[in-house]
Amino acid sequence: MKTPISRFRTIGIYEGISALVLFFVAMPLKYLAGIPEAVKYVGWAHGVLFILYIMALLQVTLVHRWSVLKVAAGVLASLIPFGPFILDARLLKNEEKAKEHQGAKQAV
Repeated sequence: MKTPISRFRTIGIYEGISALVLFFVAMPLKYLAGIPEAVKYVGWAHGVLFILYIMALLQVTLVHRWSVLKVAAGVLASLIPFGPFILDARLLKNEEKAKEHQGAKQAV
């Protein structure tokens, strides 16, 4: 997690996992099994991770001068299930393209 983007990607994965656990484990435990503590603790963890995600998005935006469209994609990804994973795949693809481009540039 040395770069702002790697931090953002890592936090995004954890935030996405916490959202899925909240939606597909904790909420069913609360409403189907009568165990409200599951939502309390998983929801708290998810809330902290969401705040960290937004802070990491802000840092990436400032350091890499992301466009409004990229920032909007980051916010939208945080609001839909599986969104952080889709965004992470795209960021990884962009990183690989940038490394290939940089490697080709150095070879010339």
